Amino acid sequence: MQTDCIFCKIIQGDIPSTKVYEDDDVLAFLDISQTTPGHTLLIPKKHIENIFEYDDELASRVLTKIPMIARAIKQSDPAIKGLNILNNNGEEAYQSVFHSHIHFVPRFTRDNDDFSMHFTDNSAKYSATDLNEIAAKIRTNLEV
Repeated sequence: MQTDCIFCKIIQGDIPSTKVYEDDDVLAFLDISQTTPGHTLLIPKKHIENIFEYDDELASRVLTKIPMIARAIKQSDPAIKGLNILNNNGEEAYQSVFHSHIHFVPRFTRDNDDFSMHFTDNSAKYSATDLNEIAAKIRTNLEV
């Protein structure tokens, strides 16, 4: 853990998050920006900066969770038609938090927002209750 890393602080419980899934290796929680409803982040609990720092063992424990999280998000809302799964590695690739993380961004239509490499911050549109309801729907569909 790094003391100056926001994701490490979330893992430690020092910063609150709306958890979707957690096990010994990973934490999945709603992105505060909610680019679209259900926007989720999957992070390894071990602090690594980006994909280049994964060894085979850690990759196997973290990256194999992607399909499970993706299915749960899609099944959480019948309006979700697709899902962008993104992983930015390095500042030049638009990584803004330097703790490896994978974005799951639900898609409702092809043109329902101004989706780009820079996520729209919709955090003001969601109360803690709204976020908890979204996370609960996703958790209900996890195949653990």
